[in-house]
Amino acid sequence: MKTLKFLENHKKIALLLAILSFIFIPLACSKKITFENSKIVPAARGEVIVKKDNNENYNIELKLSNLAEPSRLTPPRSTYVVWLESEDNSPQNIGQIVGTNNLNVKFKTVSASKPKRIYITAEDSADVQYPGNMRILETSLF
Repeated sequence: MKTLKFLENHKKIALLLAILSFIFIPLACSKKITFENSKIVPAARGEVIVKKDNNENYNIELKLSNLAEPSRLTPPRSTYVVWLESEDNSPQNIGQIVGTNNLNVKFKTVSASKPKRIYITAEDSADVQYPGNMRILETSLF
């Protein structure tokens, strides 16, 4: 009798754990993509972490290292801009990277569009509508 109750309790716990894992495991999944090596700033390294949230938005985090100040590029630029390329191939300016005088830089944003590729360009202004031709870092297709 005690053994039967013990087994019933364990079945309930196992069922509860299975249900919780189906709920939380997809929420915890994120995609981590490394930037390809840069020809313009060879020492620059970075990664992109994309995670879909409960509202069907995409949390995007960039972790960058050894990114030279844009004023040190040839030709010099004013800022770095982060671009998202979505399924329809249209680039979206999703923000400016600030604080490149540090060796390690983080950038976070949220987008309703599912990213297909993320890249960083050097620009003269942060509010540009289309990316320039100086791509510093970019990912391969997700």
